[in-house]
Amino acid sequence: MNDVFYKEDTIDLLGRIVNIPSPSGYTKTIIKFIGEYLSDLGIDYKKTNKGAIIATFIGEDNESHRLLTAHVDTLGAMVKEVKSNGRLKLAMVGGFNWNAVEGEYCTIHTASGKKIRGTILMHETSVHVYAKAGEIKRDEKHIEVRIDEKVKNSEDIRNIGINVGDFVSFDPRFEVTESGFIKSRHLDDKASTTLLLQLMKYIKVNNIKLPYTTHFYISNNEEIGYGGNSNIPEQVVEYIAVDMGAIGDGQATDEYTVSICAKDSSGPYHYDLTRHLVNLAEQHKIDYKLDIYPYYGSDASAAIRAGFDVKHALFGPGIESSHAYERTHIDSLKATAQLLYVYVTSAMVKED
Repeated sequence: MNDVFYKEDTIDLLGRIVNIPSPSGYTKTIIKFIGEYLSDLGIDYKKTNKGAIIATFIGEDNESHRLLTAHVDTLGAMVKEVKSNGRLKLAMVGGFNWNAVEGEYCTIHTASGKKIRGTILMHETSVHVYAKAGEIKRDEKHIEVRIDEKVKNSEDIRNIGINVGDFVSFDPRFEVTESGFIKSRHLDDKASTTLLLQLMKYIKVNNIKLPYTTHFYISNNEEIGYGGNSNIPEQVVEYIAVDMGAIGDGQATDEYTVSICAKDSSGPYHYDLTRHLVNLAEQHKIDYKLDIYPYYGSDASAAIRAGFDVKHALFGPGIESSHAYERTHIDSLKATAQLLYVYVTSAMVKED
C-alpha cells in the first residue's frame, strides 16, 4: 500500500486547525481557513448556505458517487447572562459535562470582533470561603466566567463589549509528546478533518483518478445534530462519516488503531459497507477495532434520519476522554489515513 500518511505535515496541520476557535454556530474563520487551504492546492469546492464546504473529485465512474464527511465545529458556549457581580453565566453549545471545562481558560468573542480572555470557574471555588466547594454540583447555576478585565458589575461588562449571545471558546492546549500522543481539546472531530484534508492533498498532488466521483464534505453543525444531512448529491450511494472512536469501559476502541463503528445510538450502520471496511483493513494489514458506541450519533446517522437513500458507515481515530481534554496517538491517525485511502480507491460494495 502507498505511504499516504505524512506524520509531520499531519501534526502541523492538526495543530493549526485545533487552535482556530470554532464552536458550532461560530465557524466562519475555520471554514475560511479550509477554503484557502483547498484553493492553494488547486482543489475546487463550493460552500453551502449553512456554511459547510464540499469538494468534489470526478471519478472514472461519474454515475455512482461516494461522500466522506468530517466536522470542524466543536463544543463551546455562549454568554447566557451578564451577572451583577461582573461575571458571566454560560449556555452550552454541544453536549459536555460542566466539570470537563471547570478551570479552563477561554475566549469571549464579542460582536465587534474583540476577543476577551477569561477562566471558567465555579462561583464557589475558594475553599477558604466555601467549606463544601467540592460537593457543590457542577452545573449552569454555579459555573461562571471570570473575565480578565477590570469589571465589577454588569455595566462594566457591557462597556467592554460583552453581551448575551456572544460565543465562548475553550483553549485547546494542543501538545504532542515524545511517545507519540496528541493531547488537545477538539480532536473530535478536527483530527478526522485533518486526515480528510491530507487525503485530498495526496490525491491532488499525485494526480490520482478515483474509481468513483467522491465528495469531501466538511460540515460545521455536527455537534448540534444536523451537520451533514443536507446538500448530499442524489448520485451518492455510499456515505462515510469520519469521526472519533469512543473509548471507555466495555469498548474495544483504543488510541492506536482505527475504530470502525458497527452501531451507535441511532442503530446499526449498513452491514455490507461496514464489512467492506473491515475486509479492507484486514486485506491491507491495517490495525483496527470493530466497536459499538452506546451514546453517539454522527453526520451519517443524521443523513439517514433525514431520509437520504444511502449506505452509511462510520470510522475514525480512537479518541480518549471525548468531550473533555482529549487524547489520541499518532498510530491511530496513521491507521485511519490508511483505511481512508484504501477505501476511496476500492470497488464499491455490491449486494447479493
